[in-house]
Amino acid sequence: MDASIEKLIPHRSPFLFVDKIISANEKQIIGIKTFDKAIDKMATGSFSDFDFIPGMILIESMAQCGGAGIKKAGLAEGFFGLVSMDHVQFLKGATYNEEIKYTIQNIRISNKIIKQSGMATVRDTLIAEATWVCARIDNT
Repeated sequence: MDASIEKLIPHRSPFLFVDKIISANEKQIIGIKTFDKAIDKMATGSFSDFDFIPGMILIESMAQCGGAGIKKAGLAEGFFGLVSMDHVQFLKGATYNEEIKYTIQNIRISNKIIKQSGMATVRDTLIAEATWVCARIDNT
């Protein structure tokens, strides 16, 4: 994991699910995460016979990637929290030690609301997609 991610979002291990932001601008964010079974132990109890990363962890990881990208690109200030998800689809499982690529589209960015949609892929195969809204929850 790139240590600079911790400067962008407040999440910390074991709930930090972004390794690196590859690119970030006003239209799109691209990031990656590789889940390691030895490190990400909290997720190992779900689908243990298949070694799958739980779907909601993938969605959280995608949203964290979107938030880190927003901060890296300097598009919004403040502390934002996930408040809604829409159009969530799980299409295929992802396993440990596979690089997951997140491609996030910025739909709306303001000082109060961020709306994004994203796709998670493994080896160019779509595994999950969602749209979500984050609202600013600090008092500034």
